[in-house]
Amino acid sequence: MNQIADLVDGARHHETRAIARLISLVEDGAPELREALRLLAPSTGHAHIVGITGAPGVGKSTTTSALITEYRSRGLRVAVLAIDPSSPFSGGAVLGDRIRMQEHALDSNVFIRSMASRGQLGGLSAAAPQGVRVLDACGFDLVIVETVGVGQSEVEIAGHADTTVVLLAPGMGDGVQAAKAGLLEIGDLYVINKADRDGARSTARELRQSLAMSTPIDGREREIVLASADRGEGIDKVAQAIDAHFAWLSTSGNLANRRARRISMEIEHLAIAALRSKMIAHADDLAALTSAVVDAKMDTYEAADELLEIFGRIKP
Repeated sequence: MNQIADLVDGARHHETRAIARLISLVEDGAPELREALRLLAPSTGHAHIVGITGAPGVGKSTTTSALITEYRSRGLRVAVLAIDPSSPFSGGAVLGDRIRMQEHALDSNVFIRSMASRGQLGGLSAAAPQGVRVLDACGFDLVIVETVGVGQSEVEIAGHADTTVVLLAPGMGDGVQAAKAGLLEIGDLYVINKADRDGARSTARELRQSLAMSTPIDGREREIVLASADRGEGIDKVAQAIDAHFAWLSTSGNLANRRARRISMEIEHLAIAALRSKMIAHADDLAALTSAVVDAKMDTYEAADELLEIFGRIKP
C-alpha cells in the first residue's frame, strides 16, 4: 500500500494527524491530492455541510464553538474549517478562530482547522471546497465552514453549504444593512446573536420585514432565531433550526440539487485554476499576444481565442 493510500486509510479511521495531513495537501495544492481525493470519493456525501457567515464582530467563532458543544452532546463528530484572513507576511491563516475554540482541542471527535483566505473574495479560501470534501469523507457528521467576515463578499458560502446560517447582532446593522450586503439572498437561517443586548428584538423585527420583501430560497420561509452564544443561550434552538432545514432539504429533493450545483462550481473552479496555471507557464505567449493587440495587429477577442488554441495544444 502506498503512502497516500495509508494516509487515506488513517483518515477514514479518524486519525487526527492523517486528517490534518490531507488538509495540508489541499492547502498546498500538492500533486498527491488527486490520488487522495480519488480514494476518498466513495465516502463523500454523508456529512451535513453548514456555512456560518456574517459581518466581522457578530460572534461567528463563538457561535461555532457553542454549536460544537451542542452537537457533541448528541454524540456527533464535528469538523470546522475556519477561514481566516491571511497573514500579510506569510500568506498563512492568523489562527484566531482556533484560539477561540481551544476548549475543544482535546476532543478526538472534533477537528478544527484554520485555512487562509489568501485574498480570495467571497469569504472563502479557494481550497475550501476540497477541504470540505476531505472532512466529509473522513466520517464527520457535521462540517462547519466559518467564513472570514468580509461584509459584502460573504455571499460565496451559499454555493458551498447545504445550510447557510447568517449571523447578525444588535447595533451592527439592521435588516436594511443585511439587504445591502446581499445576505437576504443567501441565508437559510438567520440568527440574531448577542440577543441579551438592547435592540435584539427590534433587529429581528426589521430583519423579518426585509425578508418578507425578498424571495424565499427554494420556496421555503427563512427562520429567525435569537441567541447569545457566549452564554450558551438559544444555541439548542439554532441547532434545531439547522436540523429542520436539513430534514426539509432531504425530503424535498433540494439537497441533491444543491450538492449537484456545488460539484458543478467545484469543477468550474478547478478548470479555471488549471487555465491560470497554464497562463503563468506560458507568460511569453501572453506577452506576445499583448504586444499584437497593442500594435493593432489583432483585437482582444482574437488574442483570447489564440491563447485558448495554444492551451488546447498543450498535453495535460
